[in-house]
Amino acid sequence: MGKRYDLVIFDNDGVLVDSEPISNTLLAGYLTELGHPTSYEDSLRDYMGAAMHRVHDLVRERTGEELPEDFDEVFHGRVFAAFERELKPVVGVFDVLEKLTEEGVPYCVASSGSHERIRVGHRTTGLDKWFGEGRVYSSEDVGRGKPAPDLFLYAAERMGVPPERCLVVEDSPLGVRAAVAAGMDVYGFTAMTPAERLDGADRLFGDMRELPGLLG
Repeated sequence: MGKRYDLVIFDNDGVLVDSEPISNTLLAGYLTELGHPTSYEDSLRDYMGAAMHRVHDLVRERTGEELPEDFDEVFHGRVFAAFERELKPVVGVFDVLEKLTEEGVPYCVASSGSHERIRVGHRTTGLDKWFGEGRVYSSEDVGRGKPAPDLFLYAAERMGVPPERCLVVEDSPLGVRAAVAAGMDVYGFTAMTPAERLDGADRLFGDMRELPGLLG
């Protein structure tokens, strides 16, 4: 039996919606177009789970160049169009949300993505019915994305739960680091990320359908 938590905080991309293959393919392609050759694997390694400012920061660090001013806008336009065509929920995620709801365990989403990105993805996949007002937190709300703990701490505070009573479900190394820094337990979801890159997680699981059992 798992420990009983007062709040389950889900990352969004790769945990609730199967968006990482779509967005990292598009990000690698766009950076390459702009003269910063990036493979899909590079994009997963460097940017998965990150807020957009990390893309700008790393390109600047590595090349001394700035990305175009409309980079985020163009990238999000491409991503949203692809989401509307092909985005799916992560298999098993509805069962998890149903179980939490039945058992009266509060949950929310805390994502590096913008509010608009979260909303578009949730509308497309039917997750919007599970995540109404007051359950959606974005790095836009705090200014500093993961691996800083700010977003998780903000979500917990808004939900009225102390950090040590929270469980975070994450699939990126940056997200695991953020949860650990926030003083929260974290389960690492290994569907897209090699287990060894999520060291620091309290436990690892590879199929979302396992999570209800792990939650006890």
